[in-house]
Amino acid sequence: MTSRQAVAFGQIRSVIAWGIASLLLVTLEACQEKTAYKPPPPPRVTVGTPARQEVTDYLELTGNTQAVNTVQLRARVQGYLEKVFFQDGQVVKKGQPLFQIERDTYVAKLKQAEGQILTQQARLEHAKTEFARFSSLVQQRAAAQTDVDQWRDARDSAEGALREAKAARDLARLDLGYTLVTAPFDGRIDRRLVDPGNLVGAGENTILAQMSQLDPIYVYFTVNDLDLRRLLRETVGIPGQTQSKKLPVLVGLPNEEGYPHQGYLDFAAISLTTTTGTLLVRGVLPNPDDKILPGLYARVRLPVEEQSAALLVPQKAVGYDQIGSYVLVVNDKNVVERRNVKTGPVVNGSIVIEEGLTGNERVVVEGLLYAVPGREVTPEPEKAPLAGSPQPDQLARETP
Repeated sequence: MTSRQAVAFGQIRSVIAWGIASLLLVTLEACQEKTAYKPPPPPRVTVGTPARQEVTDYLELTGNTQAVNTVQLRARVQGYLEKVFFQDGQVVKKGQPLFQIERDTYVAKLKQAEGQILTQQARLEHAKTEFARFSSLVQQRAAAQTDVDQWRDARDSAEGALREAKAARDLARLDLGYTLVTAPFDGRIDRRLVDPGNLVGAGENTILAQMSQLDPIYVYFTVNDLDLRRLLRETVGIPGQTQSKKLPVLVGLPNEEGYPHQGYLDFAAISLTTTTGTLLVRGVLPNPDDKILPGLYARVRLPVEEQSAALLVPQKAVGYDQIGSYVLVVNDKNVVERRNVKTGPVVNGSIVIEEGLTGNERVVVEGLLYAVPGREVTPEPEKAPLAGSPQPDQLARETP
């Protein structure tokens, strides 16, 4: 190899070495860039503004239905039961005949009493005539005073006997009326307890049947002392204290959804039961088709307070711990904050916030696991409103 070739070969090696070094340097810098730490973006959460709605706060209670009027039909006179004029379970009207008891016997007794009246009237007229005649003869000194006194006594006795005869006639007429048992009011009658041909009223008032008035119908329930204070504070009073306004009551039966029956309160006991600390209250419900029977279990709602612009958030947005209830909000710097709140009634899957929010906050409703107070998040707006339009029968406060 010539010297010129050796120089050329050395230069080539130098160029190759420089290229390899440059390549290694670029590769090292690229590896360093790939391994550099980059912080992750803030987690995404869904937020929404509390909804404002008009809601009504209710008390939810339980009670039982009871007939407005219930009567046991009894035999008030003795005799054989002759006729029954109804079918068991039939709806009857006031004054409708139901039973007939051996009527002929009491018709005869009434005629006998009326005959006694005629007899006593004749005796009285005769005594009056003789008393007047002997009073005139005494003045003419044609009769003794003792005769006048005797006819005066006979006249007075006849008057007393006539009064007794009239009283006996009235009693006989009453007994005759008792032989026909009629309905005392409109309602439904139960099954008959005595069949025709049996002797009734012998020594006791035999129960013939029972009937009840079902339209309207009562619902009885109890209110504890805490709820009673709320009623007295938020409403015009309880029944019996004022009649200026009838407090509404909503009722639902076990086989019904919601509270389809609406009535009003008409009675409250004058004192609380000492053993339970509750007050007995009664509502009146219309029952034109007699579908509500006495003794049914009933769900009762009483409106307590109306809020024209209540704040509502989804129930899932509210958390609970030892401090109390709270919601998570995102401030203007996209940092999560905790807000302690006071909750109210549950409304159609949402809950009323009574204290703690102004209504302009961005409340976290999705991604609560990633929303940590003091950390930054990426808020995304809620697609649907936080609270839907509630139905009247869905507004309630759950009471113990």
